[in-house]
Amino acid sequence: MLRRKFLRTIVSVALAATATWGTAHAQSGGTVKVGVLHSLSGTMAISETVLKDVALMAIEEINAKGGVMGKKIEATVVDPASNWPLFAEKARQLISQDKAVVVFGCWTSVSRKSVLPVFEELNGLLFYPVQYEGEELSKNVFYTGAAPNQQAIPAVEYLMSKDGGGAKRWVLLGTDYVYPRTTNKILRAFLKSKGVAEADIMEEYTPFGHSDYQTIIAKIKKFASEGKKTAVVSTINGDSNVPFYKELGNQGLKATDVPVVAFSVGEEELRGVDTKPLVGHLAAWNYFMSIKGAENDSFKKKWAAYAKAKKLPGADKPLTNDPMEATYIGVYMWKQAVEKAKSFDTDKVIAAMAGQTFKAPSGITSKMDEKNHHLHKAVFIGEIKADGQFNVVWKTPGPVKAAPWSPFIAGNDKKKDEPEGKTVMAPPAAPKK
Repeated sequence: MLRRKFLRTIVSVALAATATWGTAHAQSGGTVKVGVLHSLSGTMAISETVLKDVALMAIEEINAKGGVMGKKIEATVVDPASNWPLFAEKARQLISQDKAVVVFGCWTSVSRKSVLPVFEELNGLLFYPVQYEGEELSKNVFYTGAAPNQQAIPAVEYLMSKDGGGAKRWVLLGTDYVYPRTTNKILRAFLKSKGVAEADIMEEYTPFGHSDYQTIIAKIKKFASEGKKTAVVSTINGDSNVPFYKELGNQGLKATDVPVVAFSVGEEELRGVDTKPLVGHLAAWNYFMSIKGAENDSFKKKWAAYAKAKKLPGADKPLTNDPMEATYIGVYMWKQAVEKAKSFDTDKVIAAMAGQTFKAPSGITSKMDEKNHHLHKAVFIGEIKADGQFNVVWKTPGPVKAAPWSPFIAGNDKKKDEPEGKTVMAPPAAPKK
């Protein structure tokens, strides 16, 4: 037993040393290597493929201006194929074999949790661009998507308000994995803190790739017919959104009757869906393509030109969305941190990321928090329009600091409030009065 433990320790130290050597090796010569880790096949390809493309666009832009510290960025793209264990294998390949000094990737929380031990073991660096449940802080991850207080809770507060329709009953509907279940646990506790009774909360989950929503939509209609204004909070992920929204239209469930607010549906997911029956349903994000401003006009123009030049699918109707913006911000913030640190070394770049700012396509200057590795982000709620775009109906006055913990989940670990060392849980904040 002791011998096996000793051998495992030796192997772990050797792997870490190899990764450190790989980082130094990746900096030699005229290039620096980075990884792109997104599903290009399987159920999540509908959402993730475009993130690969926008990361490559940002890298191409940076290279056209001289690269990073005089080195051209060389991207290695891998396809973990919506297979969660494969994410970990591909992450290890990118760091140990391909010598990537940073990786941009993952969408689902289960994919992020799959790769996390690899990044911490090998002291790699991951930029994660998607909203998530918020119950994580890691020294080796920068979270450029939303925490619950930057998306989920504001959306529910809006639907509770007079302007949002004054919802009293709630359907928490999601894909059956970490993010929807944890977010709905947070939202259930939040709703109860606002006086919502258990009988007024319905919770349903479907597997990845689920395509038959007829029975669930019928249950929602029945639940909503019992006398109180009802809203649906959707954490459905991936290609299941297409049959879900089609079934909403088939059964005539209009936003005026039962509004749906989604946290994983943006412009790209609505591509190819008949959005006319969905007019008025909602999504909560930190960016919409329809936001007016010079920064967004420039971002959309660059993306349209890139999509056309690379002959990407859908280039005839180029769309931008929130995770694309978060990916774009992440690539540029990493560049800025490297230049501040004057090094590609993981620990030096991590230190230099604290307080980095970037004028985002949303027009908001996003800042990387000095302690919790999450962006300060503005929150927008948009209504679906007939053309598949969103009309912004509510927004915060400015950026909101992420609270990557929940005051509504009992038993949070109170060890630390900063991401030093291994993955830790942050302490709960005081509930909003």
